[in-house]
Amino acid sequence: MSLLAADPELIRIGNCSGFYGDRLSAMREMLEGGQLDVLTGDYLAELTMLILGRDRMKDPSLGYAKTFVRQIEDCLGLALERNVQIVTNAGGLNPAGLAEKLRKVAADLGLDAKVAHVEGDDLLSRAGELGLGAPLTANAYLGAWGIVECLNAGADIVVTGRVTDASVIVGPAAAHFGWGRTDYDQLAGAVVAGHVIECSTQATGGNFAFFTELADLGRPGFPIAEVRRDGSSVITKHSGTGGAVTVDTVAAQLMYEIQGARYAGPDVTTRLDSIELSPEGPDRVLISGVTGEAPPPQLKVSLNTLGGFRNEMEFVLTGLDIEAKAALAQRQLESWLPVRPAELTWTLARLDRPDAETEEQASALLRCVVRDPDPNKVGRAFANVAVELALASYPGTNFTGLPGNGSPYGVYTPGFVDAAEVPHAAVLPQGTRVDIAPASDTLELAEVAEPELPEPLPADETRRAPLGTIALARSGDKGGNANIGVWVRTDEQWRWLVHTLTVQRLEELLPEVAALTVTRHVLPNLRAVNFIIEGLLGQGVAYQARFDPQAKGLGEWLRSRHVDIPLELL
Repeated sequence: MSLLAADPELIRIGNCSGFYGDRLSAMREMLEGGQLDVLTGDYLAELTMLILGRDRMKDPSLGYAKTFVRQIEDCLGLALERNVQIVTNAGGLNPAGLAEKLRKVAADLGLDAKVAHVEGDDLLSRAGELGLGAPLTANAYLGAWGIVECLNAGADIVVTGRVTDASVIVGPAAAHFGWGRTDYDQLAGAVVAGHVIECSTQATGGNFAFFTELADLGRPGFPIAEVRRDGSSVITKHSGTGGAVTVDTVAAQLMYEIQGARYAGPDVTTRLDSIELSPEGPDRVLISGVTGEAPPPQLKVSLNTLGGFRNEMEFVLTGLDIEAKAALAQRQLESWLPVRPAELTWTLARLDRPDAETEEQASALLRCVVRDPDPNKVGRAFANVAVELALASYPGTNFTGLPGNGSPYGVYTPGFVDAAEVPHAAVLPQGTRVDIAPASDTLELAEVAEPELPEPLPADETRRAPLGTIALARSGDKGGNANIGVWVRTDEQWRWLVHTLTVQRLEELLPEVAALTVTRHVLPNLRAVNFIIEGLLGQGVAYQARFDPQAKGLGEWLRSRHVDIPLELL
């Protein structure tokens, strides 16, 4: 073990990417903006693995995030000069290939950079024997210990494939402090810090419900976690950058893409119900009190397959008789199709209003989506028929776009394998391969019983108002499921929210979810409730089951719904 930072009691870890396509200049901004010990980047998501899988089909030497290479070409000299280690999952499906590419970049720049990588997550060649079917990609979520080995061996850059998002933060912290495999509270604290900063500027004001309170959201700075030896951390950002770090911006990211009170990972199961947040000065929020438990014996596996081909046409319906116009278009199109695709769905968005002052405000949108394994059934054979309705259907027939061919779509499913089946390994800068043993101490994942709720507020006079008048929310996707985390700022608001926003009430406010399985998890320390809505997103983001395929706006829809709020809370 070797210290990564000058201070043995603290390591300062920044982030410069939350997805493949994030701000390209962020690596330079973070390196130039102030002191860092480690700079991390998260480039992978469920959809990204599908994109990289298709890249690999075209060229086996690809499969990694190409934008990361451009950032290293620009910033490697600066990182080495400032003694900042870089840890990233940009290796995607080909961490060894990316590591080799980076060595070439360093050589071309005349720089001596020690590059290591972590591998073993790619299970594609063994998917059948592991009972995972025949996917395009199959990647287990690895933990932080391969990263630890690479950093302890003196790596300047560590490249991984599919590790958990927080692992690129946990690894440097564990290496710096010399944590052991069963230091669960410390590891869990680092997981929480990692979860907060891995989605880049979502921790500094991006996608924040009360964004109008922030003085400068023009160009939010990227987040930094100052992780301490006991696992606590302070979330902050470089001085002089935009955005803000507040208890609520941090809570917003904590609510993103979580499930229940137990947050399972390959190294530790983090108790989200133990988290305590408190301000520690301007743009500084302390995360403390986090506890951890042994991880489950199985690792999650991200499985992506090509589901077939997809196409859509969107009709504009203007003025009167919207429902009748939609019915006519649907009846005509379905009867005119030479061959019916395997899936054909219609959605009518009533965006129109009576006596509208503009034509756009008088119009609704009717979307027809088709899917089929055969690209010919959803290509021009479908789109051309839709266009043929232009002079033969409802008055004012027109479309939002031109007809086109179908495009391939992906299907995401989660899988699980015993951790012992996954050959986690660190390949050190000098080429030595070190096998990483799975966790020997494990604990089956179990639901946490709902905690005792506070006394409800006494009945009092109320006023009808949007829920978002007092409540914040953040929503996102996990495969085909969506989550909505909702929280408030005061104990009195919490007493009202936790008794008001039940599963039944959510289903009333969001009728789209009423036919689905919805589960509520209560997190009193954060004054929050988190809802899991199963199947809302069909078979994952690439399936595009709804117009908001990643459920990014779901929380804002909920906040816009009107409820009876006690006057004292307003």
